[in-house]
Amino acid sequence: MNEAELPVVSEAELRRALIDTAIAAQREGLNRGASGNLSVRYGNGFLITPSGMAATEQTSEDVVWMAMDGNARGQRKPSSEWRFHRDLYVARPEFGAVLHAHSTFATTLACLGRDIPPFHYMIAAAGGKTIRCAPYATFGTQELSDQALTAMAGRKACLLGNHGLLVAESGLERALALAVEVENLCEQYCRTLQISTPKLLSDAEMDVVLEKFKDYGQNAQA
Repeated sequence: MNEAELPVVSEAELRRALIDTAIAAQREGLNRGASGNLSVRYGNGFLITPSGMAATEQTSEDVVWMAMDGNARGQRKPSSEWRFHRDLYVARPEFGAVLHAHSTFATTLACLGRDIPPFHYMIAAAGGKTIRCAPYATFGTQELSDQALTAMAGRKACLLGNHGLLVAESGLERALALAVEVENLCEQYCRTLQISTPKLLSDAEMDVVLEKFKDYGQNAQA
């Protein structure tokens, strides 16, 4: 399907989809309470969840639209992390949705400042041979956004040091699925480390996997 064939989605539909996805992320255990945030690209800006509100408390009117210059439109304040959402959209035109979570196992590794090595081939789902951990920076700052963009270079997911998980994908459904997958990998890595040091896959083997992922599943061309 080319861009001209994609269905037109209204702002109202995207606002509802954004909230539904945020609730689904909470249901999957990625966030609790008011932690985490989510956005979706729309027009020449993006829609983002409000600051300090649990997903289950949000309505469509609480979602904030932001321009790429940082100006906001809405009755609520946008998530304090709007900068790395904005910067990812500007730097990576392939991204249509960004999800940030404080999920348990990803945050555990982030608090150790650990990159996730190729202990399992599904690391490639995040776009590379490792999942990087960005150095710590205060939440909501441009410094954090800059660190996040560096860690996300050539990737679709990273950890944020002493903070949590960040993923970006083409749309909301894919972003949620990737966040669930990365959190699962983080749990597997944590449990593996409890037993011993994992045997890592070689660069050559990860090259094979990354190539296979280009047409994996329903992304394959007929």
